[in-house]
Amino acid sequence: MEKFGQETWDKLSSLPGVQDTFMTYTVYDDILTIRLVQEACSLLGVPAEVLLKLFGEHFFTFCKQAGYDTMLRTLGGNLVEFIGNLDALHSYLALSYQEMNAPSFRVEMTDDGKMLLHYYSDRKGLYHIVPGIMEAVARDFFDSQVSMVVLNQSEEDERTGKKEHVVFLVNQTNQAGKTSEEQDSTCTEVGGGPEYCKYYADRCVSPAGKKSGWDLIRAGVLHQRTFIPCYPDKLWMEEKAFCDAFPFHIVFDENLKVRQTGVNIQKFVPGLQAVEATLDQHFTIVHPQVTFNIESIRKFINSQFVLKAYKDKHTVLKLRGQMLWMDSLGCMLYLCSPKLRSLEELRDVGLHLSDLAQHDVTRDLVLLNQQRLAEMELTNQLERKKEELRILSRHLEDEKQKTETLLYAMLPRHIANQLKDGKSVEAGQSVSTWSPSRTSVPYFQTKMETFFFFGVLEVETIETHAHRVANFALAMRIAAREVTNPVTGKPIQIRVGIHTGPVLAGVVGEKMPRYCLFGDTVNTASRMESHGVPDRIHLSASAYSELKDAGFDIQERGQIEVKGKGQMITYFLLGNPMLSEDSIMGREAGGICLYREELPGLMETEDGTAPPDPARSAPATPFAWDITPPYQTNDSSCSAPADNNSRLCVLL
Repeated sequence: MEKFGQETWDKLSSLPGVQDTFMTYTVYDDILTIRLVQEACSLLGVPAEVLLKLFGEHFFTFCKQAGYDTMLRTLGGNLVEFIGNLDALHSYLALSYQEMNAPSFRVEMTDDGKMLLHYYSDRKGLYHIVPGIMEAVARDFFDSQVSMVVLNQSEEDERTGKKEHVVFLVNQTNQAGKTSEEQDSTCTEVGGGPEYCKYYADRCVSPAGKKSGWDLIRAGVLHQRTFIPCYPDKLWMEEKAFCDAFPFHIVFDENLKVRQTGVNIQKFVPGLQAVEATLDQHFTIVHPQVTFNIESIRKFINSQFVLKAYKDKHTVLKLRGQMLWMDSLGCMLYLCSPKLRSLEELRDVGLHLSDLAQHDVTRDLVLLNQQRLAEMELTNQLERKKEELRILSRHLEDEKQKTETLLYAMLPRHIANQLKDGKSVEAGQSVSTWSPSRTSVPYFQTKMETFFFFGVLEVETIETHAHRVANFALAMRIAAREVTNPVTGKPIQIRVGIHTGPVLAGVVGEKMPRYCLFGDTVNTASRMESHGVPDRIHLSASAYSELKDAGFDIQERGQIEVKGKGQMITYFLLGNPMLSEDSIMGREAGGICLYREELPGLMETEDGTAPPDPARSAPATPFAWDITPPYQTNDSSCSAPADNNSRLCVLL
């Protein structure tokens, strides 16, 4: 969304197989990630490596904004130290995100001074994220530019299992244009003393002439490199005191034979007290996932090691710490502490806070993380409730649209809007309305409702000419002949009655409002239909007077007796010589729907005004009827009607 906008994300999240929402503390399968990347690349038209690199840059910014800025800045005084401590950061984050499957990093300096970055991951295909992150880190934290090239990509053979191993060649250039090798040589030439301090003081001056706080800290860290430590001639510490002070430590030789252990680790793993005990008999390496031998351990000496031991089938103790190689003794010191996430885990492994050394920060870490886990659970619950509300809101909006659609189908839009606003609707007069009666055949009704749209609406006020309804009636008669009665197998025949006159229109009812027409005109239209002839359009004298000069073919029926009306002279509408049947039905090639120029105006906007006419700016769409049966019928379940005639009364 930041790089390509909200609209792009909306398009992407609407694609099949792409999840549109993600919870912060929920673990998702990598299949979703890969699919999301693939669909994004297809939508944006960019290669996967470009998209993943952009994501790496954004992820670094996201982490800073999420509150990890200070933590990230203190990982190291230079890029090498920063990378070397990433595994330790991931180990800390794993206390909160227990199921996090983080990658591992290792820096290797070649004999010719080049920097190689080894990237290990259980998740294939995502290594292009790394250059994006490292370039952003170097630019933001160390005022330098980094370029990275993939030297090798293979299945990892240094670690157990088939893991992805990618080797990057890293070239770092500072703001002055010097590479890391040239910068190191400059430091050597400057040396220590006042010149050394002046050199780094000059480096910390910003273009505005002011020193940045982080630059001063970084310069101080670099200055410490000139410090030469002093070591005692012998270790002034008793063996017992050492084992008590560091209750969780192990010393083992090149053959992994245990030479020394802390007092509390012996309590948990008594087998370490055996004379010929080896480390791999009682522990497995969890991180980094290297083969359990001294060569692999020394290769990852700068990584944080996590070892796992089983006290019994149900009790597992994980140790976390660093490896230190003692060259003079040919032994490795594993200085560690229990890896615990909460007080519950402390209790489950059979330990107490008193078993941890006073100087061990694991004490404070367990207590702090206990509180953080509770906060995370609360945040997770709130996030889920928020997502549930979002989904409910979306469904509510959908249902609202359906309700409004139904309301506008029942009532004129301006009447419906008045009711929605809580206003009363006064009755009014209408002289140009039409209202079809119920058909006697449900199948026919369902079928015919998909046929007709001639610029007239059911129970809707329209101020247009009488020939609209006449053409509409002709089209209904044509369409009815194409509809077969599923019981008799014969075409449907309809009777249509048309009458012109004033009516009273208004909304009746409060709980179930209905838009109704009242008056003698309604009754007369019904009489024209009921006294009509199948497959004929019956006109009253007033309807005839409106149509006689409009070019229609009309035949006088004569004087007939009409129930409740007495003697009336009526007429039959035979056709429209000016239009062919295909033209009336919109079937002619290139033909348009009759009165299409005014169709949009029939559906008013929210303010009651007619929307602009799209017919003037867009090509007309040919009009076509759908005459496919809407459902299958069962002859045995249908009762045959008395005849094949349907009734429709039209009021004009």
